[in-house]
Amino acid sequence: MNHLTRISASLALVALATSAFAHAKLQKSTPANGATLSSAPIEFRFEYNEAIEPAMSAVKVRGPDGKPVVVEKAEVSKDDDKVLLVKVPTLPAGAYRVEWSTMGHDGHHTRGTIDFTVK
Repeated sequence: MNHLTRISASLALVALATSAFAHAKLQKSTPANGATLSSAPIEFRFEYNEAIEPAMSAVKVRGPDGKPVVVEKAEVSKDDDKVLLVKVPTLPAGAYRVEWSTMGHDGHHTRGTIDFTVK
């Protein structure tokens, strides 16, 4: 095996290893970011590209007045360890911001926000 072939093979292995340890990335949320809903959701659903650690996952909600909205503790779905669920109280009309954070099995934290409006 020549030197260039060894380097190419090594780079390919590094690329494969890196993709195997990718961070948990949000693939889909319900409600979706930017959504306008005709009725308030009863739960938030976050779907990730890999299994997540429930003990290291959290969701915070801010209501139309900017004050925190109390929601239940985030739980991983019993049917899919890539899905985080959060039950929410009845939300009045207005704009909301959901701040989520989680950790994948690789130990890396990810976070983001979802904004939506209830008519």
